[in-house]
Amino acid sequence: MRITRIATAVAASAALFALAGCSGQPAAQSTEGADGPAALADGTLIVATEGTYPPFSFHEGGSGDLTGYDVEVARAVAEKLGVEVEFQETAWDAIFAGLDAGRFETIANQVTINAEREAKYAFSAPYTVSPGVIVVPEDNTDIASFDDLDGKTTAQSMSSNWGQLAEESGANVQAVEGWAQSVALLEQGRIDATINDKLTFLDYMKQNPDAPIKIAAETPEAGEMAFVFTKENDDLADAVSDALAELQEDGTLAELGEQFFGADVSQ
Repeated sequence: MRITRIATAVAASAALFALAGCSGQPAAQSTEGADGPAALADGTLIVATEGTYPPFSFHEGGSGDLTGYDVEVARAVAEKLGVEVEFQETAWDAIFAGLDAGRFETIANQVTINAEREAKYAFSAPYTVSPGVIVVPEDNTDIASFDDLDGKTTAQSMSSNWGQLAEESGANVQAVEGWAQSVALLEQGRIDATINDKLTFLDYMKQNPDAPIKIAAETPEAGEMAFVFTKENDDLADAVSDALAELQEDGTLAELGEQFFGADVSQ
């Protein structure tokens, strides 16, 4: 099995090299070397991230060092793999095209695992897990489940799946642009609740620890975010998954979650 895999990978690498020679673009390596994935043979893991997406990927003070939960997880993964990490800041709209073109080996930018993406890309194990949550005023006792939203008023972005979930739960939905407007209306007592992902709530509470709001209920299923790779780099995806397992075991992921969200968001 391993011999077949190596032979296949070598053939794929040769094809990619030929393509790179014709196009002038660097191609991602896909073979597995004796000491690990060949993509890491130069001792560097090249990671795409936005750099404008706090608290996941941003510059301190707007122009300082690049940091954030995704960035620091990527640094910790590279350390476990024994390589340096190089970040390429890329706009979200161009980030998958850059991965396809081989300009970097992976993306660390809260990429959600879904069936459509899994059909085209390889994923590591998730390093962020976030359910949807109902957020209510801290003194609310009427809402403890999604069924309790029936007849209540929520504020939601109607372009999000949270707006659809609110409607399906029987809520009267007030359309807003996003979380900032929703939570403002909630704190002003003008709505009963809002639905969003738990990470958004945790980030807000980290920045506003005295905000008079709380989580009333969570969705049974949670979104999972992971490093994403081309299918040809599935060996690198496996190596990153192993590194993440070590970071989970030694408490590093929990510590980074506490640093940026005040809670472990990795499980």
